[in-house]
Amino acid sequence: MKQDSTRNTSYTVDCEDYVHVVKFNPFDSGDSCSLIAYGGNNYVVVGTCRFQEEDAEVEGMQYKTLRTFHHGIRVDAIAWSPETRLDAIPPQIRFCTAASDRKLRLFTSDLQDKNEFKTFDGHSDYINDLVFAPNEGQEIASVSDDHTCRVWDLEGNEKAHFVLRSSGMSVCWHPEEAFKLMVAEKNGTIRFYDLITQQAILSLECEQTPLMSADWCLKNTFKIGAVAGSDWLIWDITRSSYPQDKRPVHVDRARLFRWSRVNENLFATTGYPGKTTTQLLVHHLGHPQPILTGTAAVGSGLTWHRTLPLCAVGGDHKIFFWVTEM
Repeated sequence: MKQDSTRNTSYTVDCEDYVHVVKFNPFDSGDSCSLIAYGGNNYVVVGTCRFQEEDAEVEGMQYKTLRTFHHGIRVDAIAWSPETRLDAIPPQIRFCTAASDRKLRLFTSDLQDKNEFKTFDGHSDYINDLVFAPNEGQEIASVSDDHTCRVWDLEGNEKAHFVLRSSGMSVCWHPEEAFKLMVAEKNGTIRFYDLITQQAILSLECEQTPLMSADWCLKNTFKIGAVAGSDWLIWDITRSSYPQDKRPVHVDRARLFRWSRVNENLFATTGYPGKTTTQLLVHHLGHPQPILTGTAAVGSGLTWHRTLPLCAVGGDHKIFFWVTEM
């Protein structure tokens, strides 16, 4: 695990294949290491990370692969279950993937003999995002180019179905708002749905398209962020349905938006992969300019560590990690 200065990354991990998506486990798994999953052309790898920023005995970064799951098809999105525990006996790993065949796959493993997966059918087009219910982990929500958001139980039964006006790009479930679901559409609208009445209760407008990604701030439930066109946009939903703050950041188009999990003013955006590289920008709402600029070879995916100001992007046979200031 070397420190890589040429691309100003803090750390890199070598992978066997192109990394299409990378995801830190956002939940406490009962272990001092952080779980990370990444998806390639036909498999998902689950591993653990430990960084010198959290453990003085670690030099740089320690990475260990726990298990490689055969997937058989390109992985487009990964969501972790809060039921994943490394401190249980036996341990339980549970995550769900979206793939290019329009199916969801729910994987459950004890990292030994038990390795199960179930396939959920229902979407008729490309699935752009998925998320587990954050507290109990008994449901999964997914959004698709088929203009629907669907909520499933762990057996693959559809529990709710919301018809959208355009492609669903992002879906978020906040641990403090467990009965609400945030859905961001490509046409620039972000809606909140009440899961009990199954009605839309609030909507936000970008006033620009295409909206490619949105996120709900873990540290402040009133804050929503998104990227649309080449701009990032931030809402305070107590103040207005229109963004309070926006800034052009990516020359071509912005691709992903993710809030830090440790600071409500810190977030990252990525641009579209250019001919060779993708730009990663880390922003702080107190600073007019990005506080960190990184590049990754044709990068994809963007994820923040659960307890550190550290984010990761997948790329060509590598995962790139950047540590930033709070």
